[in-house]
Amino acid sequence: MNLAAEVNENLAHYSNVLIYSAMAVYTLAFLAHIAEWVFGSRSAVGRTAAAITADAETAQRAKVTVRVGGQGGGTAVLDRPKIVTRSAAGSRDVPDGPGAAGGTEQGDVYGRIAVGLTVLAFLFHAAGVLLRALSVQRAPWGNMYEFSTTFAMVAVATYLVLLALKKNVRWIGLPLVTTVLLDLGLAVSVLYTASDQLVPALHSYWLWIHVSCAIVSGASLYIGAVATLLYLFRDRYEVQLENPEGKQFGRFAKSVLERVPSAASLDKFAYRINATIFPLWTFTIIAGAIWAEAAWGRYWGWDPKEVWSFITWVAYACYLHARATAGWKGRKAAYLALIAFGCYLFNYYGVNIFITGKHSYAGV
Repeated sequence: MNLAAEVNENLAHYSNVLIYSAMAVYTLAFLAHIAEWVFGSRSAVGRTAAAITADAETAQRAKVTVRVGGQGGGTAVLDRPKIVTRSAAGSRDVPDGPGAAGGTEQGDVYGRIAVGLTVLAFLFHAAGVLLRALSVQRAPWGNMYEFSTTFAMVAVATYLVLLALKKNVRWIGLPLVTTVLLDLGLAVSVLYTASDQLVPALHSYWLWIHVSCAIVSGASLYIGAVATLLYLFRDRYEVQLENPEGKQFGRFAKSVLERVPSAASLDKFAYRINATIFPLWTFTIIAGAIWAEAAWGRYWGWDPKEVWSFITWVAYACYLHARATAGWKGRKAAYLALIAFGCYLFNYYGVNIFITGKHSYAGV
């Protein structure tokens, strides 16, 4: 074995060590996020739920006193019509929940510890991806193992950037860290591929452009999908607050849903994420077509990966159109968003593993 090969092998080894180290710290962050949800004061949560219920009742029964006549005139009490501000069908004008910490100091401490551990795990994670790139001397996403580790890294980076911008997104921490652990666990146990060079078709600068855009798009769309899923549950919870005589969520579900942002906030957040990333996903497909022409002499060949990329694009286009159409806002549009993200997941896992085509670079 020559010196260069030995160095690359050592870099690959240390990359694996860093990925496992990141997984260990992500696990600690997961436990800290659990503690944040568990030890956040339920009394603060109860006050928030009571305030939401009171707002709904006040909107229905509030009265306004109007002075009638001149001096010494009497007063008349008129019923105020119920006014509900809706940003989308199925949402209502209610405040955001206090967050996973429940608005308490103890819960907040655990939440800050969880964020700090997530930052540390991200540093290990990013270093592992960098060493993998150095070991193969190319972009570190030539197979499913490399794509998965980089995808998880970008998802965490997106979350941390939103936190740095002081966005109210700490509630994403628990589902994000859980998903990252599952993704990395699958990567190291099932998808792992030893460092190797690419097939000839992938030797192009378009690898950096096309695949990096696909990773950033997917990581951001994942954040949007989490917000959309929570929107559906929170929206149902708010409906039950307005109709307390109907079927209610269980105690655990209520404890969670009382603390997340309002349905209107979640709906707006998910829409902004998906609408912002959609042009990048469009560019990803265009860049892939240009790369295909350079590699295979045609822009489009109805390869399974190309077909499902286009299906994903159409699904998100339908969601954005539905979201802008009065009759399809709210829950209907949210279902479309989840279907669209499901198409993205199938395009990644299903097409790569189970369907043979020119994009069969899974390495498993």
